[in-house]
Amino acid sequence: MLQLFRIISLWIILGLSAQYVLAQEGNQNVKWGNWQKWGDQGNGTYRNPILPGDYSDIDCIRVGNDYYAISSTFQFSPGMVILHSKDLVNWTIAGHAVNDVSKISPKLNWDRMDSYGKGIWAGSIRYQAGKFWIYFGTPDEGYFMTSSKNIKGPWSPLVNVLAEKGWDDCCPFWDDDGQAYLVGTNFADDYKIHLFKLSQNGEKMIKGSDQVIYQSKGSEASKLYKINGLYYHFFSEVKADGRVVMIRKAKKISGPYSPAKQIGHAQKNFHEPNQGGIINAVNGKWYFLTHHGSSGDWSGRNMSLLPVNWVKGWPILGKVGKDTVGNMVWSGKKPAPGRKVLPKSSDEFNLGQMQQQWEWNYQPRAEKFSLKARKGWLRLWAFTPLEKDNLLKAGNTLTQRSMRTLKSEAIVKLDLSGVTNGQKCGITHFGAPEYASFGVENRDNKQFIVLNLKGKVITGPKIENKMIWLKSTWGLDGLSQYYYSTNGSDFIAFGDQYQLKWGSYRGDRIGIFNYNNDKESGYVDVDYFRYTY
Repeated sequence: MLQLFRIISLWIILGLSAQYVLAQEGNQNVKWGNWQKWGDQGNGTYRNPILPGDYSDIDCIRVGNDYYAISSTFQFSPGMVILHSKDLVNWTIAGHAVNDVSKISPKLNWDRMDSYGKGIWAGSIRYQAGKFWIYFGTPDEGYFMTSSKNIKGPWSPLVNVLAEKGWDDCCPFWDDDGQAYLVGTNFADDYKIHLFKLSQNGEKMIKGSDQVIYQSKGSEASKLYKINGLYYHFFSEVKADGRVVMIRKAKKISGPYSPAKQIGHAQKNFHEPNQGGIINAVNGKWYFLTHHGSSGDWSGRNMSLLPVNWVKGWPILGKVGKDTVGNMVWSGKKPAPGRKVLPKSSDEFNLGQMQQQWEWNYQPRAEKFSLKARKGWLRLWAFTPLEKDNLLKAGNTLTQRSMRTLKSEAIVKLDLSGVTNGQKCGITHFGAPEYASFGVENRDNKQFIVLNLKGKVITGPKIENKMIWLKSTWGLDGLSQYYYSTNGSDFIAFGDQYQLKWGSYRGDRIGIFNYNNDKESGYVDVDYFRYTY
């Protein structure tokens, strides 16, 4: 019995020591991007980032014991990705709110493709009166709204709540009396933050209700909360050391609001954790789900979870400094138990529908792809790009996020039986305006291995096989190496390493491409896309 007591005591000491080490690590000067470990650690703790991929402009709510988040998707379709979690650390993709982004603008369709850096920007998700509500902005078309009783849809047709250029980062709010409001930034007018009343159905602005409630350099990313009877206006702005998180509070939603309090430091060395939302978890504690917002990182704006510490009525994000402003925390105890899960990445194309990890580059040409033409395969018919040999102007490119981990590997198996003269198909990385495509070109009815580094073309050997396997590997440094194989097991490296790139507010994408420079002719069948990270 004494021996058992000693063993249990040792377990407790080791457990407390581990938590102490995690707490200390949370305050160390971690080098950005060099995360050997991330996410759920399998021992009740987690390490940031919780998702090392491009989940930008995150917002989050809790409904019962479930957490839901949304992330901006720009020109990709379906748009506005929706995530689900049971513990705020492990997330899966629940769906998308916008099935057809061309309903926002014809510029987002496959026959235009001229909105890189535009399309669906930041939005907010809320749950009210038995429905999920998502509001978001586009820089050219204004604010949109959609709702659904089920997080997986169907989502209602988009309503253009404010049809005006120059607005971003909106958030709805329902007061205790049922009155709906919308807060958002007019970035075209020196970043003035406006508060509007909404109609009961949430589809219209109430005329004459508009008031400017704040303005500062770069003030945007607004959220509204009511906590313990007080209204909190949460936002970010730009100071000398970078973008920081601010908050104000008032007894009435219309104000007057207190002077703005800074609750998070810029921390450019950690890529400015700033845009996101605070959330009261099932365990009664508060957390900040955020993206790292600095531009320029090849993996995009990764997602992290920080504890919120309430200090004299202010929610301080992360570790509270002597100045009562929050600092980045890199590890901590999970808010709730839960098994480790990740967003899906691989696809055998045997379920009869596109899986949720996929997003087309712009709205695809629907009649040019099928999961039914050949059972267990994805068929992509080729058609001419808007600009010859420009992947960024080639329709029906299928993509997903490239993760920043120690080892990532993506392999696609293609059947070339239907490939015709002028057709090119294969695997790609792109972060517009940069890209690298690697695969097969049919030239004079002969097929060659070809690497295209945004116009710089390297031609490889002639391929006689009908089946070909293409592979890309990369690590924390984002250096991709391409390979090909004619038997699925022996891979041959081709070309120099390609540095994955950031572009148009997006991190790198891994994907499948197919087009024909000469005419609408040919197709390629995709057996599988196996992506591990």
